[in-house]
Amino acid sequence: MSSDPGRPFADLDPQRVLEALASEQVMGDGRLLALNSYENRVYLVYLDDGSSVVAKFYRPARWSDAQILEEHRFAQELADAEVPAVPAMLLPNGSTLGHFDTMRFSVSPRRGGRAPELDDEDVLERIGMFLGRMHSVGRQAKFQHRVALTPETMGSEPMRWLQNSDMLPMAQRTAWLAAAHGALKVVEQLWCQVGHLSHLRIHGDCHPGNILWTDSGPHFVDLDDAMQGPAIQDFWMLLDGEPERSRHQLAVLLSGYEQFCEFNWEERRLIEALRTLRMIHHSAWLARRWNDPAFPAAFPWFGTERYWEERLLELGDQQEKMQAAL
Repeated sequence: MSSDPGRPFADLDPQRVLEALASEQVMGDGRLLALNSYENRVYLVYLDDGSSVVAKFYRPARWSDAQILEEHRFAQELADAEVPAVPAMLLPNGSTLGHFDTMRFSVSPRRGGRAPELDDEDVLERIGMFLGRMHSVGRQAKFQHRVALTPETMGSEPMRWLQNSDMLPMAQRTAWLAAAHGALKVVEQLWCQVGHLSHLRIHGDCHPGNILWTDSGPHFVDLDDAMQGPAIQDFWMLLDGEPERSRHQLAVLLSGYEQFCEFNWEERRLIEALRTLRMIHHSAWLARRWNDPAFPAAFPWFGTERYWEERLLELGDQQEKMQAAL
C-alpha cells in the first residue's frame, strides 16, 4: 500500500482505486465517494453499468489474509442463513479478497439505511431477534484465526503497549498506569467470577453506527472487528449508559434475542468490564495509529494532558462500577 508504515494509504489515490478494482473486472465510471472509516479506506464506487458497490481497502499489517477471509466466510454464513449482514462479493480470482500490488481489497453490495431508533421498543426487540439469529450462526463453528476477546487481548496487551511507548505524558503516566492496572485487576476478577463464558463468533463492534435500519428491519455492516467472545459484547454498546434505562433496554433486546438463542444472564455483570477494556483499547488504538495523518486531523485532542486526565477519571469511575458488580 505504501512503503512508509506511518502513511499506509499515501499511494491510494482515486486512480489507484479504480485500477485495483479494474484488475478484478469491477469497472468504475470514475466517480468515487470516500466513506467514513479510519482503520481502512472505504469508497462508494459507481460502476459503468449504472450500479454502485462499496470497496474496502484494508490497512496493511493489521489482519492477515486468513483473518480477513474468515470474516468474509462468517458474513456469507450469516447471509446464507438469511441474517441481514452484507457479505463480500466473489471476485473473478475465485476469492472475496483482491490483491493489486501491495493492496488488499474487497467489494460488497451497496446497502442503504438509517440509524435505528433505539428509544423505540419495537426496534430494540427486532434488533435483539436479529442478534439472536446472528449468534445462533456464530455458535455453529469457531474462528481459527481471528482475535479472541479476553482481558489480555483487549486490556493488558494494549496497556503494556502504551506503557512502552512515548504517548503517555510524564505528568499523567504513573497515575494512569496505576489506574489501568487497578481497573484490569477488577476486570479479571469479574471474568473469573462469571465463569463458564460461552465464547462464540460475534460482530464485535455492534454499536448503532454499524446497524442500518430499513422498513424491513436492520442489517449489520462492518464485521471488520468480528471476533470470538461472549454474547454480551454485541449488546452493551446499544445501551445508553444510564443504569435504569440500560437495564430496561437490555431486557427488551433479550426478549427478542431469546426467541432464537439462549443467553447466559450472568454475562450482564461483564458490561462495565467490557466498557473498561474498550476504553483502554481505544486509547492504545489511537496511539498506534498516530503516525497516520488521518488520525491527528480527526482526533486533535488525543495525547494532550487533558485527554489523559479525563481517561484517568473514567478509569476510576469504571473501577467503582465494576466493584458493585462483584
